[in-house]
Amino acid sequence: MVVLKKIKASTLMETLVATVLIVVVFMISSMILNNVFSNTITNDNREINARLNELRYLLSNNKLTIPFQEDFKSWSISIELQKDKNGYLISAIDQKNHKQIEKRLNEN
Repeated sequence: MVVLKKIKASTLMETLVATVLIVVVFMISSMILNNVFSNTITNDNREINARLNELRYLLSNNKLTIPFQEDFKSWSISIELQKDKNGYLISAIDQKNHKQIEKRLNEN
């Protein structure tokens, strides 16, 4: 007959503690990643900055009439002449998040 060898194993309590630790680490890391991704999506201003740069280019080449207003996705964009500073103020306000971006363009 073959004699069975005894294999060392962990107890049920050790296995449960290890499982709970792994689940806690996984939950914390998933919450951190979720927060990072949501902040990245919320603070993404590439599209509005591209549109503002396009409007700045059109303004510098006299292709826009002032005062100018438009809606771009959830943003409200306006361009006004600044009398005291001899230039233009390009402002964009996000209707959802109430964020505001302002750029100034000097007349040359």
